[in-house]
Amino acid sequence: MNETALREQICTLGQSLFDRGLTMGSSGNISVRLDSGWLMTPTNACLGRLDPARLTRLDDQGRHVDGDAPTKEQYLHTAMYAERPQSAAIVHLHSTHSVAVSCLPDTDPHNCLPPLTAYYMMRVGRLPLIPYHEPGDPAVGDAVRGLAGQHAAVLLANHGPVVAGKSLEAAVYATEELEETAKLHLLLRGHNPRTLTEAQIASLHDTFGRP
Repeated sequence: MNETALREQICTLGQSLFDRGLTMGSSGNISVRLDSGWLMTPTNACLGRLDPARLTRLDDQGRHVDGDAPTKEQYLHTAMYAERPQSAAIVHLHSTHSVAVSCLPDTDPHNCLPPLTAYYMMRVGRLPLIPYHEPGDPAVGDAVRGLAGQHAAVLLANHGPVVAGKSLEAAVYATEELEETAKLHLLLRGHNPRTLTEAQIASLHDTFGRP
């Protein structure tokens, strides 16, 4: 897909996420990998009203070369790309149920959500929790580097999910699956739900690969 098509896709999928209430106001950001850098949504931009011509372009050193000023979370994105050469896109949202899970004191920091469904395990897998950082803090990049090589997604404490994918569509689908699983998890709290077994998870990974 060429850069023009990628710009259009960022705007189309950003609007879809916004229209369905998965992001609000100017929260959340999207990026895609280019041959020599990245495209990112700008700072203080509403994902429901993006302009393809104004998307931020960074070079392969993370320097701003074109478009509006970059998202304050650019360090988060570039750190995750550095650890995941197989990933072509990243979505970061403040989606309600995922953020709710990130705020719970009993959330397992090594794996924030139980394996409730096959599609969650196929698209997201284990979801570690990143300790709280202020938005835009470059130190969050260091925290992500320690986990992103082994995990396609992480959850930022009191903030929201960051999800990488082999394409932008894949990253969006995984983000949506994560949000729905977070909602299921909250609905099922106190009900001792049946979860997938380790054998079932291993079979999914053997059949479909790891996210």
